[in-house]
Amino acid sequence: MTRFAAEPLVAVLGPTNTGKTYLAVERMCGHSSGLIGFPLRLLAREVYDRVVAIKGRESVALVTGEEKIVPPNARWFLTTAESMPLDRDFAFVALDEAQLGADPERGHVFTDRLLRARGRDETMILGSESLRPMLRALVPDAEVTTRPRFSTLTYAGPAKLSRLPKRSVVVAFSAEEVYAVAEMLRRLRGGAAVVMGALSPRTRNAQVAMFQAGEVDYLVATDAIGMGLNMDVAHVAFASLRKFDGRRSRRLTIAEMAQIAGRAGRHQRDGTFGSLSLEGQNAQFDDEEVLAIEEHRFPSLDHLYWREGQPRLASLDTLIADLERKPSSPVLRPAPQAIDLAVLKRLADEPWVRERTSAPAMIRRLWDTCGLPDFRKTGAEPHARLIGRIFRHLSEDDRHIPVQWFADELARLDTVQGDVETLAGRLAAVRTWAYIAHRPDWLAEPPLWAERTRALEERLSDALHQRLTQRFVDRRTAVLMRDLGARGADLLPMKVAEDGTVTVDGEAIGELIGFRFKADASARHGDMKRLMAAAERRLGEELGRRARALAADEDAGFSLATDVGRPVALFWRGDVVARLVRGKGLLTPRIQLHRALEILQPAEKQAVIDRLQRWLDHHIGKALGPLQAIVAAARDPAQPPSIRALLAPLGQETGVAERRVLQPVLDAMDRALRPAVARLGVRIGTLDIFVPALLKPEAARWRVALAAAQDGIAMPALPPPGAVSVPTPPDAVTCNAFAMAGFRPLGAQMLRVDQVERLARTAHDARPDAAGGRAAFDPDPGLATSLGLASPSFSQLMMALGFRRADAGWAWKGQRPQPATAAAPAARPGNAFGALAGLRF
Repeated sequence: MTRFAAEPLVAVLGPTNTGKTYLAVERMCGHSSGLIGFPLRLLAREVYDRVVAIKGRESVALVTGEEKIVPPNARWFLTTAESMPLDRDFAFVALDEAQLGADPERGHVFTDRLLRARGRDETMILGSESLRPMLRALVPDAEVTTRPRFSTLTYAGPAKLSRLPKRSVVVAFSAEEVYAVAEMLRRLRGGAAVVMGALSPRTRNAQVAMFQAGEVDYLVATDAIGMGLNMDVAHVAFASLRKFDGRRSRRLTIAEMAQIAGRAGRHQRDGTFGSLSLEGQNAQFDDEEVLAIEEHRFPSLDHLYWREGQPRLASLDTLIADLERKPSSPVLRPAPQAIDLAVLKRLADEPWVRERTSAPAMIRRLWDTCGLPDFRKTGAEPHARLIGRIFRHLSEDDRHIPVQWFADELARLDTVQGDVETLAGRLAAVRTWAYIAHRPDWLAEPPLWAERTRALEERLSDALHQRLTQRFVDRRTAVLMRDLGARGADLLPMKVAEDGTVTVDGEAIGELIGFRFKADASARHGDMKRLMAAAERRLGEELGRRARALAADEDAGFSLATDVGRPVALFWRGDVVARLVRGKGLLTPRIQLHRALEILQPAEKQAVIDRLQRWLDHHIGKALGPLQAIVAAARDPAQPPSIRALLAPLGQETGVAERRVLQPVLDAMDRALRPAVARLGVRIGTLDIFVPALLKPEAARWRVALAAAQDGIAMPALPPPGAVSVPTPPDAVTCNAFAMAGFRPLGAQMLRVDQVERLARTAHDARPDAAGGRAAFDPDPGLATSLGLASPSFSQLMMALGFRRADAGWAWKGQRPQPATAAAPAARPGNAFGALAGLRF
């Protein structure tokens, strides 16, 4: 490094990733004072933070158009090229990206700094190798040295957005294109960070921090990224190879392509570049362009743009003439008219401006005012109106902008509501007022308003970062994409909260309800498969723990789920774990585990089944003990055949059967055997044979549920608990379920069979003794009314009991035998006795 100190002017040329900026910072910090001018406010801020870490905050200054941090004892200055304080003495001065002197819009600024900015002990010019001829022509005394790129840059060809490698930057050339690509990346890959030159440093840093931290694997940026912003980038993809340069839409030059592509790779890590295949457009590199970029061979510059950097201020006309004067060097071209000169010429035509600029001091003030950048991109005419209003205030009364007007403009912008575009527009407007606040004599209290504009910019920047993240980053999809690519120890951390919320790397992906994983309802359809895949990979341990808890749990943790229209299921702690399916018999259904438990280990699954079976057996015995006794007696060889003939079909019918179906069995049974049947809890009624204990609501629910499981159908509806009469359901399935629960159909109503027997006994007891009990009588209607039985249904019951209408009420006619052609009762699917009955009829 000693040879640099021996030369007052050194030019360090080379492609990107050669360490030029790092070298300049290192050289500056070795001097007693220093100044470096950068092409971007964002880059100046980045290097400022780096130098602060070396020299301390009190010794380092940051100066840009909208931001000034100048401690009283500052010795090292980081600025934009436009803000370089050339009137101060520095031991070291450097200009970064000096080849921008060929830029039509800002080139004259860089050329002026190249020619005039000098350090007392050392001056360094940083730029592309294409700048070498210009240096030889303009500063022949400069020592020119070339630095090679640390890593290799290789062309990777075109790629679809869905196949873009991780750690990629997509470069677009308009805000609309940036937003469109970022939105596509959000849908396909979980999102992207966004970086544009119009963003404030705070927003840009927050977005880059997401990318650097790996929260997103992609970044979409404008070509501002090519100006030395250092990030961990493996691949640069061009969404387009054309840009609008302020005058026309043109193809990028090879130097511009290389400047942007050179962001790929860092230090000694190689990088790649390529194009992005998008629907409707496909950026294609020529073979010559690829070769030139890979070998860092670019056409040399044959001119730079120039404008007088120290114009005379004798009059407005003199100022304009100096600014429009042609350069004397053949390698310099007059700069295209910039917006500051366009605004100056417009205002110079105003008589009131001419009147107020008779002295050089006021001409200087007008020219300084015209230097206010058009941050809002409104164009020369609207911008000239704003400049004119500002200059009017600066040239009258106390020569200050009115505080009330300035405060009102800030208040109008002081809201964080709105979308990305709205907030970006407010930030651009705030930059205008921040620029004004940082002028030392434009406001009565510049430090106060500079602080207020800074605070407002930070609030809007934070809000914009939040909106950009909300709009273009789907953290859940990003996490899932990283998780699906991870293996073993690299798996992202997963947690299951007390309420069942499942998070992967802190991002909620769904909820674990019992053993079932339920994906987040807010997730897009395309993410559902990823969510389920992540859950299946990661929840095995948690489900195993829950399986062990189930196997050791008390009976109170289990329940029989009989939701109407759904399969009969077993629940644990409020959620389904298994369903009941057809088994060897009604009372012995088979347990089929829910599919969510299929990922358990075989031993864990068997332990769950065994525990559920124990609970099921216990509760079937508890709720349906009488039915179990009937089934057992029907299979007992010690029981008389006639009793077994009665009990077998009764057991098949779940403990409730019509008497007329079993009447042949009753006729063949010795009456002396009936007490043995009664001891089993069976009641032989007038119309039905049933077990009263099985009519209780819980017993009825279990009987219907087990029958539904045996038949392979969904759980039908049940009568309301405690009801003795109900409307007859319109559909056959529900009607059969009500009958199985112990209700006899009576036209529009159904009456529980034990109450049928109660009414039958009452009616027979009310028969008059005259004429052998066949005289007409009028039964007490109070009992039927108390049971909610309507007159038509009561009439059907009376007729079923053997009574017939008579003039004086009802008369006993006796029950007639069922004709051979009578329709068979509805048989339950799978009921063997029902099938035999069908054959009989």
